[in-house]
Amino acid sequence: MMESSSAPQPQPNSRSVRPLPKDRHLFRNLHAITADPIDMFQRLIQTHGDAFQFPLLVWKVVYLNHPDGVQHVLQTNNKNYNKQNADYKIIKQVTGEGLLTSDGDFWLRQRRMIQPIFQRKRINEFGTMMVQTTQDMLEQRWASLQKEQTTFDIAEEMMRLTLSIVGKALFTTDLGDIAETVSQSFIEVSRRLGSYNLWVYLPSWFPSAGNRRYQNALHALDSTVHRLIEQRRLDISTQPSDEIPEDLLTFLIRAVDEESNETMTNQQVRDEVITLMLAGHETTANALSWTWYLLSQHPDVVEKLHHELDSVLDGRLPTVADLPNLPYNQQIIEESMRLFPPAWATTRNACEDDEFNGFRIPKGSIVLVCPYTTHRHPDFWEDPERFWPERFAPEHSQGRPKYAYFPFGGGPRLCIGKHFAMMEAQLLLATMAQRYHVKLDPSVPIVPEPLITMRPKHGVHVTLIRRNE
Repeated sequence: MMESSSAPQPQPNSRSVRPLPKDRHLFRNLHAITADPIDMFQRLIQTHGDAFQFPLLVWKVVYLNHPDGVQHVLQTNNKNYNKQNADYKIIKQVTGEGLLTSDGDFWLRQRRMIQPIFQRKRINEFGTMMVQTTQDMLEQRWASLQKEQTTFDIAEEMMRLTLSIVGKALFTTDLGDIAETVSQSFIEVSRRLGSYNLWVYLPSWFPSAGNRRYQNALHALDSTVHRLIEQRRLDISTQPSDEIPEDLLTFLIRAVDEESNETMTNQQVRDEVITLMLAGHETTANALSWTWYLLSQHPDVVEKLHHELDSVLDGRLPTVADLPNLPYNQQIIEESMRLFPPAWATTRNACEDDEFNGFRIPKGSIVLVCPYTTHRHPDFWEDPERFWPERFAPEHSQGRPKYAYFPFGGGPRLCIGKHFAMMEAQLLLATMAQRYHVKLDPSVPIVPEPLITMRPKHGVHVTLIRRNE
């Protein structure tokens, strides 16, 4: 069973907008938010309702938990809220001015150039590759793990699988010899980002062992990506068009801004490639890791999933065309991301004074919205801690506010890779669950670790069971 230090589930009062009294203990909130931010947020919601402000060192933090408050910040008045705050500046050290971290006119230009790349029809073309990569893993790695009844960390497996997929989507071929370099670099970069716990970190220039590992990993990652970009530019300029791979890297290099008629520089392409690699494999891998954990605890859900897969696929591999006929498969992914949203918290900086339902949001404050807590709001989710995929069926979803569920953000900054991620998660789960289900190793505790993404701190250790055994 899952272990956590979090407090019991709060019962927020959506009408409460009381600010917290000033904290005379300068480091009290700092300690609480670094030790267990989920526990801190849940306790504050329980006491102060859906809108409140608390001090954190030199910052004023405004927390909005009600879906209407989330919508106000991410959509209705989004122009008043940018990403010029501490945590995005930290992430920018890795991703540069990619879509995740850029702002203003530059972000709008990049979004305009990249949006056509992520059209549904174009993204659907990656479906066959996703399924085949997963099938290769099942035949080469999982068959051996199952035969030997080896206990392994399925979270690590999901990271490895999704990194391979995003690498192929970006560069057409498997990363081959450089895959290990890229993988280890991302592990070190993610560890570095995660160590910030949103607010506190050692500056990158500080001569610590962790900083040295981080700088070496980032250098290796940069060198690899720049080399791939330069080689692809050379190929585009010297080879016939029909010999150039139609992958995300080619699309990024060829993208043209319709207003200025400009293309991206190598640095801009690099920033978008790193952003896609980091966001494109980490979040989906975490979503699938939590899904496997939840399935291991709910055999009734597994049985219903197997029935759907057998009825629709009859033993063949899934395709993108099958997904509309696998609604329960999708509901499982959605419910997993409700309980364990990979992007578990989002911050914005208030550019000017604002107000929401009579609650003042001061200029310069950090506004925090948290899918993890909003996804458990008892006004909108019956029995919110229960894993119940059917809650996403049409008959159970009617009337639910749009921003009661926002695992991909919302408004103009809605994740551009949402369709890619959902298609990938559904295809991978269907492919894997057709052949295997898992038994959880009870000796390894399941502890949510809310770093930059929500990951299982100790992994998810399982053994594989073939469905026909």
